[in-house]
Amino acid sequence: MVRRALTYAAVAAATVALATGCDSGGSDQAAAPGPVPSSAAASSPGPAASATPTPPAAPGPKSKPKPKRLKAGAKGPEVVALQERLTELGYWNGKADGTFGGRTTQAVYALQKAAGLGRDGVVGPKTEKALARGVRPEARSTSGRVVEISLKRQLLMLVDGGRVSQVFNTSTGSMERYEQKGRTYLADTPSGKFRVSRQIDGWRHAPLGLLWRPKYFNGGIAVHGATSVPPYPASHGCARLSIAAMNHLWTSGELPIGTRVWVY
Repeated sequence: MVRRALTYAAVAAATVALATGCDSGGSDQAAAPGPVPSSAAASSPGPAASATPTPPAAPGPKSKPKPKRLKAGAKGPEVVALQERLTELGYWNGKADGTFGGRTTQAVYALQKAAGLGRDGVVGPKTEKALARGVRPEARSTSGRVVEISLKRQLLMLVDGGRVSQVFNTSTGSMERYEQKGRTYLADTPSGKFRVSRQIDGWRHAPLGLLWRPKYFNGGIAVHGATSVPPYPASHGCARLSIAAMNHLWTSGELPIGTRVWVY
């Protein structure tokens, strides 16, 4: 069933208290004294002029309601709606449980990358509009199951018959220099077309760090789970995914040996 695009209730505007003050319209005015009778000690004052009331002050501008922002730690039905919309668009974030945790943050990163937005993992007005528009990346391949890794957008996509079915936030080579055994290397993820050739079901204690359930597609370069998957290039060359996302690819059988991998 196709769901409607998300809408989020705006935060109610704060009530502005308006004080209605009155200024004095003028002082009392004395009448000009008449002739003073010889028997009178003093003249009687004339009638006082009525004061002119000051009109009430014009209402000040009401404060604009602040837009709703969903971020890590949020809970409730709005988060469920967000999670379901992300899943509908193909951004994997597991089961909708109403808690904005790591999986949801990773999916929001992926959406923001696809939409060309800042990658902060927070659902503000711009990210909300991207959800409403149904933004999703386009594939380059046209047939069969292909794992496409976009180095520019830092996205890993499962593509079936030219259609993107699932999208993940990934972090590839940082393009920085590093040293290993006295030699200097460049942390890059080479572009090209490859295939998943081997895999390890568990932790791989590699010389450059830990790799969770890696699926190798280019020598020692693999798609693997990691405890840190920032929304920017940070690896030594592999394509990092979250631990939860890598577990999903293993248990669902989405990335078997022989799967084509296209890095561009």
